[in-house]
Amino acid sequence: MTDGTVREQILAAADELYYRKGYAAVGMDELRAAAGVSLRKLYALFPSKTDIVTAVLARKHAEWEAGLTGAVADAGADPRDRLLAVYGYLEDWFCTDDFRGCAFINAFGELGGTNPEVAAIVRDHKASFQQYMSGLVVDAGAPASLAAQLSILAEGAQSTAAIAADPQVAVQARNAAEVLIDAAVAA
Repeated sequence: MTDGTVREQILAAADELYYRKGYAAVGMDELRAAAGVSLRKLYALFPSKTDIVTAVLARKHAEWEAGLTGAVADAGADPRDRLLAVYGYLEDWFCTDDFRGCAFINAFGELGGTNPEVAAIVRDHKASFQQYMSGLVVDAGAPASLAAQLSILAEGAQSTAAIAADPQVAVQARNAAEVLIDAAVAA
């Protein structure tokens, strides 16, 4: 097996374990066993737990961006539909059996106060989402302030859906987004 294959095996196991159990709760030995690799190989590829966490978050960021941009593209050319597609994407995600909230919010809650590298990665991810929403808002011809409002609505929906275990939070967020979008475009 190549180092790339083993690395991917470790990251897949870490991604699943961290998301299901939490970053702090998973030790290197448990990760090693789940990945089916030796502790020596694990440490050769990832010298520290922070190295694994940052690689998992990079993976999560790529997955998030691909899924979100795909959902928005599938919504067609209408700028309003594209903005609302964000909430459809959230609803689909919230309905998955393994939904446990936003991996970035979870990582920040567990590690952000003690690990500046993780905190920076989370901030960059959230800033990237705000920037993406800004582009969608500009395309809709709405005021720039709408992007922050819609982003906060999406972020709040992620936390609320995880805590309440209720995917309908996305529908409620979409309904609120419709009101905000219509008011911003009419102004």
